[in-house]
Amino acid sequence: MESERKGLSVKTKMYIFVVVMVLAVAFGTAAIAFKTSVNQIDRYYKQGAADNARNFASMVDGDYVVELREVVESEEYQQLRDRAEAEDDESLIEDYLKEKGLWDKYDEIRKMITAYLSNMQGVKYIYIVAHGDKDADYDMYLIDEEDIELYETGYYEEREKELRGIDLENLPEPTISNGDWGWLCSDFKPVYDSNGNCVCLVGCDFDMNDVMRERGKLLILLLLGAAIFTIIVLSGAVLFINKLVVKPLDSMTKEMKKFNPSEHASYEDAGVIDLNINSNDEIGEIYSGIQSMQRNIIDYLKDLSALQEDKIKASKDIKNKDKKIGQLSIEVNKDALTGVGSKTAYTKKIDKLNKMIKEEDAEFAFVMVDINNLKNINDDHGHKSGDLYIKGCCHMICEAFKRSPVYRIGGDEFVVILIGSDYENRKELCDNLMTAYEASYNQKKTEPWLRYSAAVGMAERIAEDMTAEPVFRRADKAMYENKAKIKKDHGKTE
Repeated sequence: MESERKGLSVKTKMYIFVVVMVLAVAFGTAAIAFKTSVNQIDRYYKQGAADNARNFASMVDGDYVVELREVVESEEYQQLRDRAEAEDDESLIEDYLKEKGLWDKYDEIRKMITAYLSNMQGVKYIYIVAHGDKDADYDMYLIDEEDIELYETGYYEEREKELRGIDLENLPEPTISNGDWGWLCSDFKPVYDSNGNCVCLVGCDFDMNDVMRERGKLLILLLLGAAIFTIIVLSGAVLFINKLVVKPLDSMTKEMKKFNPSEHASYEDAGVIDLNINSNDEIGEIYSGIQSMQRNIIDYLKDLSALQEDKIKASKDIKNKDKKIGQLSIEVNKDALTGVGSKTAYTKKIDKLNKMIKEEDAEFAFVMVDINNLKNINDDHGHKSGDLYIKGCCHMICEAFKRSPVYRIGGDEFVVILIGSDYENRKELCDNLMTAYEASYNQKKTEPWLRYSAAVGMAERIAEDMTAEPVFRRADKAMYENKAKIKKDHGKTE
């Protein structure tokens, strides 16, 4: 059972760690090298595509392209183009463009594209495209190289993915993609007419097929190099770890299993570890620590009884202290005179309310109660009568709000936090409390300190309250309004 529960040994964990780290370093380095190389090559071709597209766009006559586009977009030309494609007869297009006076310039641009392609190594395609609005699904080819059939002019082709939803004024960066034409690095640059209007795009495609093949070879070489590097480093690391760490740890583990301490045994009889390990490193420190610990265990066994007695005594002391601390905690959180919550307890409750407000839609209300005439009773009848007066007023609060916590936050100030059914019946309960105070104060034949009177104000939390503080202020304001009314009806309320 013990062997079944045993996890991986330190030796195994160290080997796994070293293998993982070396693999991570080797293949991580290979990945970084590959990614760096790819990024550099991609930047080179993207810059080349952009530069060539921009360069050729600057050589195209935008005003001529406007004339050509108007002609080839016409229904007459499109019908002729379909016929020329069906009959594979380019002369139909040539004759039509000559008839419209557009052929010479058209042929000049085609030859210019062909010459440009023959002189620019790596550039596979140069073409002029009439770009529709940004939501169009198709664009029209206007002019291509001489090897492309003339009836391709005016041919509508599905828009390139990188140009979908793009305005001509916000063309995307050069892209590298693999499609029907193989791996291409493509970019598009606008051509402007004499009025500064963008009339078409010049597309430039670099052939990336050879680059991608070489990239695959580079990746294989990097992975192979990483694998060879991993094997070499791992072989050395395993030998090094085995000599300096694994073997000493194995020896210490075997010796530790022989340790059998008892109260009267000597170090040798108890099997205290004793190996020839003198290395000045962590292994040596572990060995010294284990040996010292085993010796200390044997020494401590002799005083075990005394230690047990001390422990029992200490346990009793701790229990007594915990009891006193608990009593102090109760006293701190409870008002000594009235038995309701103290200001300290109220502060803790506010912190909980603020947390509830942040985490959920908390429903509660504050009731502020400020005792009237307390100063007069203290001055005229003494503080003992004043204490009776405070307790009587507090008792009426507790009777009114039996299911909500009550706190005394000042000499004559109380706060009730309405929750549950008290919150649901808050207005009725507050009205009842104010009525009860009014009735008590009107008992003229009763001793002054038994004629209870207090101002009451209530406010509930609304969605805009991010803390309990605004609710408290509104309740306090409502209380002072009630106090002003009482003062107006009955005179002084100190």
